[in-house]
Amino acid sequence: MSIIVRDPGLETTVQDTGRLGHYAIGFPPSGALDSYAYHVGNALVGNAPGAAALEAVYLGPTLEFTADSVVAVTGADIPVTLDGEAVPTWESLAVRAGQTLAFGQLAAGARPYVAVAGGIDVPTYYGSRSTYTLVGIGGFEGRALADGDELALGQDAVDPRAGRRVDDADIPVHPTTAELRLMVGLHSYRLTPDSLDRFTSTAWKVTPDANRVGYRYRGAELEFVPREQPFGAGSDPANVTDCGYPVGSVQVPGGVEPIVLLQDAVTGGGYATLGTVVSVDRDRLAQTKTGDHTRFVPVDLDEALRIRHDRAAQLDRVRSSLA
Repeated sequence: MSIIVRDPGLETTVQDTGRLGHYAIGFPPSGALDSYAYHVGNALVGNAPGAAALEAVYLGPTLEFTADSVVAVTGADIPVTLDGEAVPTWESLAVRAGQTLAFGQLAAGARPYVAVAGGIDVPTYYGSRSTYTLVGIGGFEGRALADGDELALGQDAVDPRAGRRVDDADIPVHPTTAELRLMVGLHSYRLTPDSLDRFTSTAWKVTPDANRVGYRYRGAELEFVPREQPFGAGSDPANVTDCGYPVGSVQVPGGVEPIVLLQDAVTGGGYATLGTVVSVDRDRLAQTKTGDHTRFVPVDLDEALRIRHDRAAQLDRVRSSLA
C-alpha cells in the first residue's frame, strides 16, 4: 500500500508529534505545527496517536492511492476533491485504488493536514518520523515531497472507517487577525514599559518570512532599556549572553520585526526573549499566513495551564466521539 505524489504542492512534509527529548543536544522537536488538526486527523482515520501524517503549506499536494484506504483532511479551510468530485474536510473518506486526492485554492488558514489509515511509513530518526529539512533528517529522505515520490503506508490502523465527522463546534475557524496568548518573560524587563505595552497593543502583520522555523512580523518599533552590554553579549540592545529558546518564544532583534520561534528553530542563542506563546495557540499561529495580522494577549501561568487543560479535554472528547 502506498501513495504516489503527482504534485507536491508548495512544501509538503511528513510530520508526527515530534522529536521530543533532545533539546539539550540541539535538536528541535519538529512535528506538526497545528497539533490539534494533526491529532484529529489521525483520530478520524482510526490511527493511534503519533502516526505520521502530511503537512502542506498554502498549496495542497495531489496524491494517487495504489490501494483502498481511508483518508481525512483537516487544518486549513481549503477545497478538496477525489477524482475531481468535491469531498468534505474534517471527515473520514473511503478512497479506492487508483483514485486521486487533490486540493483547490486556499480559502482561510495556511496548513492543511492529510491523515491516512496506518500512517505514513517512513523510517524513524531519534524516535520520530518528522521531517527536519534544515539538516535533512526524518520524513521522506529528510526533505519536502517531490513529484513522483512514493510513500509507503503503515498497516497498524486501530479502526479505519469512513463516515466519521467532527462536530462543527470543534472545527477551528481561521480569522485574518489571530489572537495569540502570551506568557510574558523571560527577558521582558529589557523592554521599556511603553514598548512592552506597544507590543501587546499592536496588530502585527505576518511577513513573507513565515515558516516552520519561525514567523516574523512588522507593525511597530520597540525600545530597550539602555544599559552597558554585559561581557559576551553582542552590540544589539536585544542581545543577552545566552539563553535557551522554548518553542513559541518571542525575540525582537534590533527592536523591529518580532520573531516567534517554532518547531524547527534553533534551541538557544543570544537574543532576549520577551515572552512565549502558549502551546495551544501555536496551532492558531500555524494557520496564519503572509499578510494576516496577529495580536499578542498577555496571560499568567494559571491561565496558561487552564488553556492547556481545556484543550486536552477537548481533544479527548473529540477522540471519544469518533471512536
